[in-house]
Amino acid sequence: MRIVLVEDDDGVSAAIADFLGANGHSAVRLRRGADALTRHHGADLMLLDLGLPDGDGLDVLRKLRRVTQVPVIILTARSDEPSVMRGLRWGADDYLVKPVRAGEMLARIEAVARRSAHREEPAAREVVEGDVRIDLESRRVTVGGAEVRLTGKEFDLLAALARRAGSAVSREVLLDEVWGDAYLAVSRTLDVHMTQLRAKLDRPGLITTIRGYGYRFGLE
Repeated sequence: MRIVLVEDDDGVSAAIADFLGANGHSAVRLRRGADALTRHHGADLMLLDLGLPDGDGLDVLRKLRRVTQVPVIILTARSDEPSVMRGLRWGADDYLVKPVRAGEMLARIEAVARRSAHREEPAAREVVEGDVRIDLESRRVTVGGAEVRLTGKEFDLLAALARRAGSAVSREVLLDEVWGDAYLAVSRTLDVHMTQLRAKLDRPGLITTIRGYGYRFGLE
């Protein structure tokens, strides 16, 4: 399992990373909350401290939950009830208070991973809407039987919407998934690519703008 460990104490971070490695997991060590927001991609789980040098870990959690459902276990010395309640209500999958026994931490990680795997659905290989066919594996798009040439980012943007066909997708999720960072990527970039994508597909109504939020893929 690939675990992102967000902890500013190098001694604690090294000890946890060594323990995880000894138990068959790989750990990516980060010190700042800002790094967690840009390097969560590909992670199977995140261990998140709350006392970070660039801000409160709870704020990091809230921002993460706007763009990803990667399992998050809070691992912190903060044991007051309001922090625990906020952490769990704002999307943490578990909350551990330091010092925590290594065996218990490992058991909690494995339990959260099992729950996450259970709720995941098999990814679709192809999405069809009207005469638009999107092959997510071969990265090919046809409209009315004719192939449409998209740039890499245009296809990634279309795929991000098509995988959630019928659902509203926020601008933050699209910026995070396509450009890798919802909080540093230039929002105007999304607008430009969306305009180009719509023009190439030439199917009005296929991608609907939800004012003040994002977009939805699917014909009415």
